[in-house]
Amino acid sequence: MSKKLAGYGGIGIVLLVLTLLICLGIGSVALPVKDIALIVLHRLPWIGDAIHPTWNPSFEQIIIKVRLPRVLLGMLVGAALAVAGSGFQGVLRNPLADPFTLGVSSGSAVGASILIYFGMQYSLIGAWTLPALAFVTGSVTLWGVMALAREGGKIPTNSLILSGVVMQSFLGAIVSFLTAMSKQTVNEILYWTMGSLSLRGWSYTAILLPYFLVGFLFIWSRARSLNLLSLGERQAAHLGVNVEGLKMMVLLVSTLLTAAAVSMAGVIGFVGLVIPHVIRLIAGPDYRYIVPLSAIGGGIFMVWADTLARSVLAPTEIPLGVVTAFVGAPFFGYLLYRNKKQRRGISS
Repeated sequence: MSKKLAGYGGIGIVLLVLTLLICLGIGSVALPVKDIALIVLHRLPWIGDAIHPTWNPSFEQIIIKVRLPRVLLGMLVGAALAVAGSGFQGVLRNPLADPFTLGVSSGSAVGASILIYFGMQYSLIGAWTLPALAFVTGSVTLWGVMALAREGGKIPTNSLILSGVVMQSFLGAIVSFLTAMSKQTVNEILYWTMGSLSLRGWSYTAILLPYFLVGFLFIWSRARSLNLLSLGERQAAHLGVNVEGLKMMVLLVSTLLTAAAVSMAGVIGFVGLVIPHVIRLIAGPDYRYIVPLSAIGGGIFMVWADTLARSVLAPTEIPLGVVTAFVGAPFFGYLLYRNKKQRRGISS
């Protein structure tokens, strides 16, 4: 297990570092990768003292104050959504489950939109107010979706997807209503509905980081139990897994990760669906691999999506949720088609 994880993880980290260096150089001012690497290393403790600045000082300002906080925030948002997706898929034993398709992202966005509408983003517990309310509304949304989908104590795939679509449509209508009623905050609310990482500084990264670390470590620590749960709830219970407790805690933590990501970057769909599924195809069904590799893959995917969003039609920036939907929606359709074929094969 450790060798396999080290192998895949090592490749993933190399790709993540290359993504960081390449995407930091893309923009209105193109920066050489060599200078970017030296600037980043120069800012690291111990290592930085051995590096003497030979680059243009303006390059360092662009990297440190503008591009690096945005890229790092993108990595954290992508990693959080991908890990949340792996948690949803593991507990629900459904490859089509993710924060976006279940409506949790939209539910979290409603909480954020309400605070923005009333100008209360920092009113209760400072910068933590937005993620906290987003978590509450996301949790209520998850509960509503599960209640709608439940049939005789079970949650069929089709019912789950339909319930998520219904809830997402309803919550989207609420956000649209707040947008229509708002005059001063209309642009800020629209930001949540389309997703973006623009104008996000170091403070946003600092807020999201502890949420991600806690959520990631918790879900990864439950990887063995998720593997047992994949055998079926009855078999997992016989093997000593507290099935209901596991499901409740993983769903809540996954919702917390989603809420934190949405409160920082708005509604960004399909990351939690695509990345864990791709990792499962590459590394197998073991959640000891899926969870950490999803974090790396989600970070890589989000940074490249954001780079495309800000560079393809520059100086106009494409909403980040639009870019991820271009990739995720066809992939979602493919999964539905494949599952339908599998059901037909079983029935015949």
